[in-house]
Amino acid sequence: MEFYRIQDKIVSWQKIEKTIRKALFMRSRGMSQQEVAEKIGIDRTFLSRIEGLGELRKGQSIACIGFPIKNKEEIEALLKREGVDYIFLMTEQERQDFIQKRSGRELLNELMDLIARFRNFDVVICIGSDERIKLIEGILTGQQVISIEIGTSPIKEDKWVNPQEIEKILRMLKSLKR
Repeated sequence: MEFYRIQDKIVSWQKIEKTIRKALFMRSRGMSQQEVAEKIGIDRTFLSRIEGLGELRKGQSIACIGFPIKNKEEIEALLKREGVDYIFLMTEQERQDFIQKRSGRELLNELMDLIARFRNFDVVICIGSDERIKLIEGILTGQQVISIEIGTSPIKEDKWVNPQEIEKILRMLKSLKR
């Protein structure tokens, strides 16, 4: 435990860190600064300043969903390196496991959760079959959806995704923010 004596107070660094982590977690889940401030008992302007201190990127929030991807690890590493906020990529085997290892109720709940999560992003990069892309574009009205078609539905095997195409899209999105 790390403590600081400041005049007649004893301050715990761990308590500060825990509170800031909780606040940032709540903000990353979509709560407003005011809601978080009221919930954990801090001033909204303080929370705004904390966010400003740690800000790495300002502008559009970006997510990526894609399946079935042969070079999943390569694309995932590229997206992480470029600061994509949320990544959901699967191989064909992972997609089959995702479906088969859940009951109907669990699958529906998880899909609804994913839809809600993706609706929180300004831009969604969608990598998939022609039919999956149409479906995702229909669900994510209001967001900018950038589609990369990797085949005609149904795709039953992993498809290679061109990393240069992903880089080109991300460069374009970064240039729009300036």
